[in-house]
Order: sequence, then structure tokens, then C-alpha cells
Amino acid sequence: MLCPAETASLSTTLTHFVLIVSQTNLPDYYRVWLDLANNLTHLIETRKLRDLVHKMPVLDPHLLSNHRELRLAHLALGFITMGYVWQEGHHAPAQILPKALAWPFWQVSCRLGLPPILTYADTVLANWKLKDPSGNMDLIFSFPGGESCKGFFIVSLLVEMAASSGIRVSAGRRYSPFFSRLTLSELQSDAVRPSVHFPFFFFLPVHKPCLYHVDPTVFHGTLRIFVSGWQDNPMLPRGLVYEGLSDEPILLSGGSAAQSSAIQCFDALLCIRHEDETGAFLTRMRDYMPPAHRQLIETLSVSPSLRDFILSHSSSDLCQAFNACVSALVDLRSYHLNTVTKYIIVPGNQAPAMGCPLRGVGTVLNTRGTGGSSLMVFLKGVRNATQKTLISERQSVSRESEM
Repeated sequence: MLCPAETASLSTTLTHFVLIVSQTNLPDYYRVWLDLANNLTHLIETRKLRDLVHKMPVLDPHLLSNHRELRLAHLALGFITMGYVWQEGHHAPAQILPKALAWPFWQVSCRLGLPPILTYADTVLANWKLKDPSGNMDLIFSFPGGESCKGFFIVSLLVEMAASSGIRVSAGRRYSPFFSRLTLSELQSDAVRPSVHFPFFFFLPVHKPCLYHVDPTVFHGTLRIFVSGWQDNPMLPRGLVYEGLSDEPILLSGGSAAQSSAIQCFDALLCIRHEDETGAFLTRMRDYMPPAHRQLIETLSVSPSLRDFILSHSSSDLCQAFNACVSALVDLRSYHLNTVTKYIIVPGNQAPAMGCPLRGVGTVLNTRGTGGSSLMVFLKGVRNATQKTLISERQSVSRESEM
């Protein structure tokens, strides 16, 4: 469905996947897009967004001249699309995306190699700016939900930034046909282990205050619907028609942590194998990543096994360092499970008694993620697969005896 991307992702470097120095302006020709995106919360809350989209001209994206402009356009059009579809809540989602929105969104998506829907790469990796010279960050665009919306996206961004040194090592492995230069210090000190540990410990004591701004009731009842897609979603079971592009509805998943390039990169580097439906879902989520991110993960997935390399060297220090990396990822996924329970499962179970908010999801998505997965089954599955990757003492001793 996607066209070949014409622009390489500038955000994929040897440091991280976050788009640095995010663009906040477009040529004046596209002013209407930014006007709508910058005022999205007000327009949704006053139910004026759909009417304004219907009055929009069909703009040609050909004046977008570089990667950052294309990413900002994709971000803006993605936010407007989600607002348009879900403005009236789960009772009356839009069935057709008007051509003035669908056509340029499709064209921009083709040029980037991304799908025409708001993705994790949009809301987390490209939706931030510096608020002041001291380094405080803010969102470029937002949905209804106030500080809860800001806290939700910013804390995900901070975790992605914390993963930077691990991404650097992963990218280095991409260009090494064998792990002959892998050293104990890479796993123990300044590379993989702290960068897998760091998102977890960084997330808890430093950015737990961000979660204090995310009210579970607001997240579930107001924000969550706006990151929901139209695949495996009972609110739009047939998908969404993109006017002027297809007469049949198109199925696309909403933004999901499963689309995190960093976490999938760690999975590939640490040889964590997800099987059956879980593995198929994670593989499909790579289609929602920038092409260069996807290529790195796929290259790592077929590279020589780091786990086998460590076992073959019969080093208890290497095994312990490897297990520390895997254990940190297990901890992060366990924390994610607890967070999902607090922000989705509990508020979802309370929704019938409290009365469903006008534009919330109610109980419709209580058991499904915004990407369409069976929520708790999927999350427990990825955590358990991660645990299985740990090198047991028996495996280590067995390899030593074979040497």
C-alpha cells in the first residue's frame, strides 16, 4: 500500500531515533494545516473541527522540501485525522476521511514510507520542542486532556531518549558481521546494559512526576480514543475510507508502544524471540516505523546471535552482563503491565458505574490496545518471552563443558 520512501530518516543516527530539532513551521501555503493542528483541542471540544476540514482546500504536498518538513506535515495531518475521526466519540466515528485531508496525508506518507495514520513515531519521536532555553520540553500538537496528554507523550519521549547509548551499540553491531570486537565493558559499563537499565530507572524516580500529571480517568475517558486506529477496533470494524484514494475502507492500527523502534531494537540485539500472534503483531508494527529504523531492526534480527556468541565464550562475566540487560527489559515490561492496569484496565472497569464520558472509549477497548492487540495477553507474552532469553547457569555450564 505504501510507496517507496524518497527521503531517508534523518532521525536514525548512531545515537537515537528521536527527531532532533523538530520543525514547527511549514511554508505559508500549508497554513491551514497548522492552524487546525495548533487549535485542535479547542476545535474538538467545540465540535467545529469536522466542519472546518470540510471547508479545507486540497493542497499539494510538493512544496515540502525536506525530511523535517515532511515529518511535521505528517504529524499535523495525523493529529487532524484523529481529531476528525473521533470528534464525536465512540458512538459516531467518521467512516470517510475527506479528500482534502486524505489525499495530502497519503502523499506525504508515501514520501516518508509511513502509513497515513498517526503513529508512535509521530506522537513521541517528532512531537516535541524546547519550551525555554533551560531545556524544558513541550508538545508541538496536543489532544484534549491537558496535562494528562502532555505527561503521557513526554514521558514516552524521555524513555526513548534514555535508550540512546544502546541504540548506538546496536547500530554498531549492524556494521560488524561478527561480534568479535564485543567486549565485556560494552555490556557492563558504557553501552548496552545501562541504556536498557536506564529507561527503567530513569522512568521511575525522575519521570514518575510526569505520570502524576496523567490522570487515569482523563487518559482512559478523554485521551485514549484519539490514538486509536481502525484495525481490530470494534468502533470502526470495517476500517476507514480515504476519499479519492480508495472506495473500500482501509485498515490501519493506532499508535502503540509496540511501534517503539528502540524497544524492538533491544529485542533484536538481545535475541528475544516473540512467536505466534505476538511475534506477528510486533513484526507488523515495524510497518509503522520510519524505514531506516525498520531496516536496522530487520538487519539486527538476521545478524549473528549475540546470545550464542556469549555462550560460546563460556564467560560468567559476559553471561551476567547479558542477563542484567535482559532482566532490565523484563523489569520495564513488568512496569508497563502495572501501568496499563492502572491507566486502562481499572478505569475501564469503573466506566459503567461512573458514566461514559461523551468522547471517551467507554468499555469498548477495555481488552484491546490502541494498536489492536489483545492487551494483557500481548503484554504478558512479550514479558514472558523476554524472561525466557535469560541464560541459565545450566546453559552456561553446559557450553563450558562442550569447549
